Amino acid sequence: MAQTGTTHPKEHVVEVNVSDEMRSSFLEYSYSVIYARALPDARDGLKPVQRRILFQMGQMGLRPDKGHVKSSRVVGDVMGKLHPHGDTAIYDAMVRLAQPFTMRLPLVDGHGNFGSLDDGPAASRYTEARLAPAALAMLAGLDENTVDMVPNYDNTLRQPSVLPSAIPNLLVNGSSGIAVGMATNMPPHNLVEVVQGAQYLLKHPQATLDELMRFIPGPDLPEGGKIVGLDGIREAYETGRGTFRTRATAKIEKVSARKKGIIFTELPYLVGPEKVIDKLKTAVQSKKVKGVSNVQNLTDRHHGTRLVVEVKNGFNPEAVLAQLYKHTPLEDSFGINNVALVGGQPQTLGLRQLLQVFIDHRLEVVRRRSEHRLGKARDDLHLTEGLLIAVLNIDEVIAVIRSSDDTPQAKERLMAVFDLSEQQAEYILELRLRRLTKYSQIELEERKSELEEKIRELEEILASRDRLEAVVSDEMAEVAREYGTPRRTILLESDGSETLAADVPLEVADEPTWVMLSGTGLLARTTSGEVPARSGPRAPHDAVTSMGLTTARGQIGLVTSHGRVVSVDVLTIPAVPDAAGLPALAGGSRAHELAGLEKDEKALAIVTFASTGNDSAETEETGDADADGKTAPKAGPSEPGLLTLLTAAGKIKRLSEPLPAGRVSTDVITLADGDSVVGAGFSRDTDQIVIVSSDAQLLRFEASLVRAQRRAGQGIAGINMASDARAIALGIAPGDDVSGAYVVTIAGSADALPGTVPGSAKVTPLDRFPAKGRATMGVRAQRFLKGEDELQLAYIGPEPLRAITPAGQPAALPEVDERRDASGTALDVTVHAIGI
Repeated sequence: MAQTGTTHPKEHVVEVNVSDEMRSSFLEYSYSVIYARALPDARDGLKPVQRRILFQMGQMGLRPDKGHVKSSRVVGDVMGKLHPHGDTAIYDAMVRLAQPFTMRLPLVDGHGNFGSLDDGPAASRYTEARLAPAALAMLAGLDENTVDMVPNYDNTLRQPSVLPSAIPNLLVNGSSGIAVGMATNMPPHNLVEVVQGAQYLLKHPQATLDELMRFIPGPDLPEGGKIVGLDGIREAYETGRGTFRTRATAKIEKVSARKKGIIFTELPYLVGPEKVIDKLKTAVQSKKVKGVSNVQNLTDRHHGTRLVVEVKNGFNPEAVLAQLYKHTPLEDSFGINNVALVGGQPQTLGLRQLLQVFIDHRLEVVRRRSEHRLGKARDDLHLTEGLLIAVLNIDEVIAVIRSSDDTPQAKERLMAVFDLSEQQAEYILELRLRRLTKYSQIELEERKSELEEKIRELEEILASRDRLEAVVSDEMAEVAREYGTPRRTILLESDGSETLAADVPLEVADEPTWVMLSGTGLLARTTSGEVPARSGPRAPHDAVTSMGLTTARGQIGLVTSHGRVVSVDVLTIPAVPDAAGLPALAGGSRAHELAGLEKDEKALAIVTFASTGNDSAETEETGDADADGKTAPKAGPSEPGLLTLLTAAGKIKRLSEPLPAGRVSTDVITLADGDSVVGAGFSRDTDQIVIVSSDAQLLRFEASLVRAQRRAGQGIAGINMASDARAIALGIAPGDDVSGAYVVTIAGSADALPGTVPGSAKVTPLDRFPAKGRATMGVRAQRFLKGEDELQLAYIGPEPLRAITPAGQPAALPEVDERRDASGTALDVTVHAIGI
């Protein structure tokens, strides 16, 4: 019990039980932390301080098209009007909203030093800020009664209890916070994928988790990198809690004439280069990591992350890389804990629940917005009808007004004479003389028709659940088109521990090995010279589009869209274990990074330097290309013939000379301005060349009709196309017999954001398309459905056919259609590439 002691006679002392007081005070404190600070609302994904920052910046007019203002001004306004909890907390929250390495879709556009992964930001008096474009979608509709407005801390202003949030912000940007007795930690996701998943759930309310994960396969981190092991992600999507590991993206290359190094271009989520260097130095000193001679941080704002670890001569870089992943933050874990406020209560949510809360919120926002707009339109129509009466009877209206003693009498007489409402009469009395022209009458009639049509549309939305859902779905698609970006993080089914074992030998035997290129641009090699099987178990990222046989210490060449062949040391390509089916390429590395390609350059096909002339043998024939120019292997090893190239302008070329070994880069065709290579393969004179164009034309002719040229040649006309069309795929069928080969075409809309509209697909035997002469238009390969205007992807090759999504997940293709020019079948997901 509290002790009273000696007191003044006028004092009033109340005895309080200390235990009860502590319990009550702690509960109040806990409640405040949970609801007012640490946990985000599941609807807009924002904590109160973040919501108040965005709202106040909107009130200040800090739009993306306006100039930046001092961050301290924003902090002061937010603290004085909405959030009286200290400027440091407000500025820290605003900085996080502006950091592109923290937020997948930043909501604040910061100008100045807003910090890095290793250093904090400058003080608020030195930095400036304004709203980022995506923040406008979070605030849109606030003035249309879409959400409840509540008093601020001193009951002098109003603030939104939640933002309308057209963006599924909680999933897209994630969240982290520690409350009392609970915490939240949510990773960012890709906006386009989340919108696709939400649209599917909106259309299929009973969708299962597996169905939703076809659209949202996993997190998409701001700095890219790799996520290894997907079991923890699925557990988190199901239960709200799980763990996954993030791994830095690495490539092995020469850093000097006699030394190799490991180059890290993407680091795990929220891991900075300086933190890695500190841990690496400690591991080297303790001899946990061997073989490292030096480490340099070459990261800058122009070239991005670049951490160079030099490997001592005599050490295998793959073995060193395995040690780095094990003993440094270059491989880190992320614990998912999806805790958010739902209806004012903290809940742990799975993927389906997170999407459903956002969908319900958007349905409510659109419903309230439609009701507001309907009421406003009805009021406008009412006033317009009254004004139209006044314009049609202007002389009588003027007479009534002039004969009235004062304004109240004029209003009453107008209401009585013309049967007007009080609002209409007041509006007429405020009428300006310029509205009395004949043209104004026409304008009023048009305005009346527009308002009547708008009212009908709004009444239909409010009367029909399907129409309301359609509006929500369309608005989500628009947000994805405007703010969506391609996936940055690679998802790896396996953790790759087999390929990163610490006991990788220092000397690698020069044995035969197969090198493979996947549809998502990953390069990998087998651990033996056995031909990879075409059938058997399949895993994500194993749609092989090109392969070649070489040796472990040799080199392979990559044919690129810029018309050159780039050499890659086979030892720098990650090895994946052989399997009953095709080896899983999830352990591979990006061909773009291994070959050092330019930003807009794509790897199309693999060539081995002994296999680019007529007399070469024992290599895998490649020749079937998809819309990205990636080529797929044929049925088995044979003499490959001549390297054959197809450009977007429809030119075809067969190379008459072998490629010189030892060069880093060799040009194999002279391209016109704006042209690029879209397909590559090998052809003998008796083979059939197949070209598919974006306007759904397919041309097949014998390879002997294309005379061979030297490397400087520009190629000759391959297909005659419409002026706005382009060639998208090259296929090479062996010999005169094309039975067993199939044509796969994917149609879509040229205006749609890539990855947002699945389109339609068609699979047809190649022998249904007659052979024609070179440089002709060919025959139609697919009819377009409504909304489609081009072929976006095509593939020519044997079974088994395998399609994958941009995330490397399997995608189902329709059954074979024997009709040559039939329409396609609508797809459920976007197809990114096709292979074997």
